[in-house]
Amino acid sequence: MAPDLKVSRGTLLASAPDLQDPNFMHTLSLICEHTDEGAYGLVLNKRSSLTLDRLLPDHPILGKARLPVGWGGPVHSDTLQLIHRFPQHIPGGVALGGDLQIGGELDAAAELLRSDPSPDTLRGVRFILGCAGWGAHQLESELAGGSWLPLPLDTELVFRTWSIEDDTQREQEETWQLALRGLGSEGEGLASLPPDIEWN
Repeated sequence: MAPDLKVSRGTLLASAPDLQDPNFMHTLSLICEHTDEGAYGLVLNKRSSLTLDRLLPDHPILGKARLPVGWGGPVHSDTLQLIHRFPQHIPGGVALGGDLQIGGELDAAAELLRSDPSPDTLRGVRFILGCAGWGAHQLESELAGGSWLPLPLDTELVFRTWSIEDDTQREQEETWQLALRGLGSEGEGLASLPPDIEWN
């Protein structure tokens, strides 16, 4: 495996403008693991149709939390993922870089949201259904083919604000465009391209 085609845990991947897979068109994904056996990550800028209270109606705290639930990808679509930036309050997670963690104790996350429902706390805890998965050498092949543009971890993009009232399509596009613009002048041009150059 070429070293430059193996992205580290915590890397962000912006889909290239010409990636037309409907699952990943204009998406920003967070890589959670990448080894010789394959990779998995979470799409960050797509939402499921569920809210947390509908997903976990029997939970004493989260069953009352009308918070959006992200769509992390088409794999394990019934598995709830948790990402957050509060390792001091939510034990059991795995570090992805800086204070960003994946996983942790669900009840601890719920208690944090209950005891401190401030905008900063709500923004720094995200629940996501499903994930994206790649088989052995699949992601390397897609990176070599230009389907994905790697970016360093940026928690401002990871936890970009969304709410129930947001226009989901607009928010998805804006997050993807912001990620590409982080690549500099080349990314600025890519951010304005439609998914297929022939659409122009």
